Amino acid sequence: MAQTRPPAEVPVPARPWHATQAPPRPKPLTTLVATASSVVALTLLVAVGEWSHQVLLIPPLAASMALIAGASQTPLGQPRSVIGGQLVSAVTGFLVLAVLGPGIWSSGLAGGLALGAMMLLRVAHSPAAATAVIVAATGPSAGPFLALLAAATVLLVLVGLVGNRLNKQAYPVYWW
Repeated sequence: MAQTRPPAEVPVPARPWHATQAPPRPKPLTTLVATASSVVALTLLVAVGEWSHQVLLIPPLAASMALIAGASQTPLGQPRSVIGGQLVSAVTGFLVLAVLGPGIWSSGLAGGLALGAMMLLRVAHSPAAATAVIVAATGPSAGPFLALLAAATVLLVLVGLVGNRLNKQAYPVYWW
């Protein structure tokens, strides 16, 4: 019986240093709809804020909308994570604020603890860590801040729902 040799491995050509492993560029219409839905959502937050004489648009919410519109299939962009992560982080910020008072040290601690709280509760949403930082730095009134934050995140998810449907994206992948 003849002995067979294992097949020789075919060498894989080395990838050039400039080649990317980034995902392909989205179709122009997909980019246009995602951009338009972000603009609509964020300007709605401004409009509602002006109407109610409250600040509704804070930087972490712009980052949340970017995930909802541009990374809607990821866990970070799901309603559970957007709404839950923002609220859990804000509460974490208020807890740190109650213990240490407002300040830069409180802010750093709140941002870090917010990540742990979100992970434990399975609502990880990276922009929300910044919400905890804002709360610990500025010391807003808890009730109004949490109510406005909840309303703002729900509005973002609803606009994201429409935008993703226009883009023929199944959103959300899960609600809860």
